[in-house]
Amino acid sequence: MAVALVVAAGRGKRLGGDRPKALLTLAGRPMVDWSVRALSESPAIERIVVALPPGAEAPAGATGVAGGPSRSASVRAALGAVGPGDPVLVHDAARPLLTAELVARVLEGLSDGADGAIAAAPVTDTIKQVDAEGRVTGTLERERLWAVQTPQAFRRHALERALDVDPRTLAAATDDAWLVERSGGVVRVVPAPPGNLKVTELDDLVRAEAALAGGAGR
Repeated sequence: MAVALVVAAGRGKRLGGDRPKALLTLAGRPMVDWSVRALSESPAIERIVVALPPGAEAPAGATGVAGGPSRSASVRAALGAVGPGDPVLVHDAARPLLTAELVARVLEGLSDGADGAIAAAPVTDTIKQVDAEGRVTGTLERERLWAVQTPQAFRRHALERALDVDPRTLAAATDDAWLVERSGGVVRVVPAPPGNLKVTELDDLVRAEAALAGGAGR
């Protein structure tokens, strides 16, 4: 059976507020609760551990652990507390519109022998490379570019190997898939639905609130 890790220890400075982002109220409950609820609805998930800010309590249906100084350090702490299980699903609490259907699709992405499978969306904008002075140095082929999201699923041995690095490397990682790629693992993308938004700014919070009020993904 799979186990799930939810990363909810970040401060969310761009969003403001007097609490860590994952603990802000969204549609009547802390934001992190929505991710735990979706994971609890997945028959493939056996246990859930949430990496939390100091003093915060885990939602019902999950076990809490203190988050680390970086995102991937929090993942490593949660992995150490979750107990046996393979594969391991990692999700950011800042994506509260997670569905059990997306969880199932990402887990299925490991069926061809990949070390990781990650929710992602094709890039639709033209992407330019620029130098330190803001001059364009190249245009990337957007047909080959995907914007990475969560959830991300990994074979446990691949994730454990990827996280077994020094704190500086953990702090540099923007997602765990990069660490798995860096250690030689094969990672595949799984198309994510448009509604799998990330709450970063206040407008995102308003959109997520409206989507949950309308029953999106529920």
